[in-house]
Amino acid sequence: MPKNKMRSSLARLALVAAPLMLSACATKPVPYDYTAFRASQPSSILVLPPLNKSVDIRASYSVMASATLPLAESGYYVFPVAVVDQTFKENGLDNPTDMHQTPLPKLREIFGNDAVMYITVEQYGTKYLLVDSVTVVEASGKLVDARTGALLWQGTASASDAEGRNNNSGGLVGLLVTALVRQIAGSVSDPGHGLSHTSNARLLRAQPNGLLYGPRSPLYQKDQAIP
Repeated sequence: MPKNKMRSSLARLALVAAPLMLSACATKPVPYDYTAFRASQPSSILVLPPLNKSVDIRASYSVMASATLPLAESGYYVFPVAVVDQTFKENGLDNPTDMHQTPLPKLREIFGNDAVMYITVEQYGTKYLLVDSVTVVEASGKLVDARTGALLWQGTASASDAEGRNNNSGGLVGLLVTALVRQIAGSVSDPGHGLSHTSNARLLRAQPNGLLYGPRSPLYQKDQAIP
């Protein structure tokens, strides 16, 4: 191949490849800054009942029910849900909004915790479409040092029953039957409850850009700072 033609081909290839490389760089997640987290080194976490921005009144305690497990598995001491709820009620606080507004020194005085996990349910429940329905649970969380008030970490995660679903089988009749079955099932149970487990696992487990491992994890000293 003549040199001029080769240079022209390489130039065209570079023009095509450049946007792809820029796109790949743009979608690469930015590593989380764990400076404050490492300085704090919390060992015990108080999880407050989540605030609920959805229209489903079951959302807060449904998400709360599975929020402590991924934190415990990541190596933290987590105060039991029933104990936290009862303690708040004994102190005259019976809804998540009031609990979230409790001053950090007061929470630390009552529970002796190192950090507080504030969770907000952004979406919870089933949306009914023309010939289908989808259930989504989305929650955001932030971890705050109970001793200093410093923000240690924050993130968002979601789960949907549409993940991996094959909607092409059975044609229109199949879609209608499946949608009807889901609607009936959703009316007699809470389809969001199971998805809360997945959403919480994605949000609260130690993982890249997620929480760091706690001191009760065997990975705490080996890999305290997840890249």
